[in-house]
Amino acid sequence: MGGASSQLGDGLSKENTSTATSSSQLPKDEKSAPATVPADSMPKKKICCACPETKKVRDECIVEHGESACGKWIEAHLKCLRAEGFNV
Repeated sequence: MGGASSQLGDGLSKENTSTATSSSQLPKDEKSAPATVPADSMPKKKICCACPETKKVRDECIVEHGESACGKWIEAHLKCLRAEGFNV
């Protein structure tokens, strides 16, 4: 088995090979996986689950009065979403 691992790692130990592999893959992971983005810049909830109170008032107003009459509720919901970390 010792000969096989030196052939696979091109003479490097398994520890060095895995360290080199994970280091070279970091930029790819950061671009494709949002889990590598710092927690401060990512919202903690899905946008559909954030701000349920303002969402309910906004939706009820739109259904009853139309979108044009509910600007203050729409803006209140957007403000809440921004406070939760969403870029809307």
